[in-house]
Amino acid sequence: MNIEVVRVDAQGTTAGGVCPRCGSWSSRVHSSYLRFPADVPSAGRRVVLRLRVRRFRCGNTVCPRRTFVEQIPGLTRRYGQRTERLRSTLADVGLALAGRAGARLAALLGATVSRSTVLRLVDALPEPEAPAPRVVGVDEYATRKGRHYGTVLVDVETRRPIDLLPDREASSLAAWLAERPGIEVICRDRAPFFAEGASAGAPQAVQVADRWHLWHNLSEAAERSVAQHRRCLHVLSPAAPQPEHEAVPAADLAASPWPRGHRFADRTRSRHAAVHALLKAGHSRRSVQRQLGKTWRTVKQLADAATPEELFTGQWQNGPSVLDDYKPHLDDRWNEGCTNAWKLWEEIVPLGYKGSSQRVRAYLHDKRTAQRPVTARSPSPRTVAGWILRHPETLTEPEQIQLKAVRARCPEIDALTRHVRSFATMLTGRQGERLPDWLDAVRQDDLPSLHTLAAGIDRDRDAVIAGLTLPWNSGPVEGHVNRIKMLKRQMFGRAGFALLRKRVLLS
Repeated sequence: MNIEVVRVDAQGTTAGGVCPRCGSWSSRVHSSYLRFPADVPSAGRRVVLRLRVRRFRCGNTVCPRRTFVEQIPGLTRRYGQRTERLRSTLADVGLALAGRAGARLAALLGATVSRSTVLRLVDALPEPEAPAPRVVGVDEYATRKGRHYGTVLVDVETRRPIDLLPDREASSLAAWLAERPGIEVICRDRAPFFAEGASAGAPQAVQVADRWHLWHNLSEAAERSVAQHRRCLHVLSPAAPQPEHEAVPAADLAASPWPRGHRFADRTRSRHAAVHALLKAGHSRRSVQRQLGKTWRTVKQLADAATPEELFTGQWQNGPSVLDDYKPHLDDRWNEGCTNAWKLWEEIVPLGYKGSSQRVRAYLHDKRTAQRPVTARSPSPRTVAGWILRHPETLTEPEQIQLKAVRARCPEIDALTRHVRSFATMLTGRQGERLPDWLDAVRQDDLPSLHTLAAGIDRDRDAVIAGLTLPWNSGPVEGHVNRIKMLKRQMFGRAGFALLRKRVLLS
């Protein structure tokens, strides 16, 4: 239902009219004219204004525009079907939700409009006038991940985006910075194109390497270093003597974790028998793969296993458990002669164990019934790297004990731990002047991954020292990069650069 607000006459708003074609002033009224612009809905109902405006005749005889209609400032525009406030409302909806979702919301509010019109209204918005920034943050965003990237620039002081560039070339950034000579600080990561662009476009500015990226790079180098010494981690789980593999007779199948009658066990045994029968008949593994319709990996796994029971290891019984961190303590107490599950459970609860006593009972049952001793699994390199990178006070007592054992066994991991904690102190305490000494100390130890990191930091030493000293960082820029990802997903990846830029800068 339409609500019509009748405006009988617009006379009196202007004494005359200015021709939009030639600019001549005319006061001669030719006739009156009715316009019906749509206005902002009221109570979910569509509102249409009925306006009577004047039509003027152009006084310039050579002007091709013979007549023209007066406009009401703040309400109408030439050839407009909507009032200015409805255009503004629809543009705000488009900035928040883009075309399709914006059109659906507008229809629920009572303003029927197509998604293309919503996008046109957003595209027609004027460019924002941002003040000249003093501290700028720069980072890349992906328009198509792995193939095409752009650059986002943010005023770090106000945390507002300033501009978007369609690429991440050093020349584009340098040209943008050269137009704004008042920039004093540039926050960036250690990407070479941003470093080159900042040096060329704003040589007077101080470049600040982001602290999060520095810590992230150190974390990756630390994990690689631990992985290179993974053999030292076996000290946490001493290897037991491995018995020779013997064929498991049918009578002992009941002791298998997958006894007969189990669907998985029967299927595995039948496949194992079929593969070995064909191999014994003289067929190649490729022939067996074609005849049975199995993948090469499956045929190889079945052929390499002497018995089906070898394929049953590594199933549910070897998964991670909340008890893993406390198994070294249980092993030590077991070796000391304490075999009471309830007593051992009471001992590990004060150490931070939050599981049930049944898990402890099941673990000790395996130790009692196993032919070889059950020991705790050695931690992964990522787990040990996590212990090294975390603050020592946040480690639990079992983690501290295990890390201490690894450091005592491996001098390289011990040196890595000292370097990481020294860098963390330098990072949190803003002690950038200690960086040269830290780099010299790193080069004295046999840690190739840290040497690579130190070489990269040395090439960008001034920016890294500034990042470890000044309070500026790229946190606001990273937030806007995540926001750009959200805006892209709203538009299903079909948005062009111009529309994306408008939404980032105006919404």
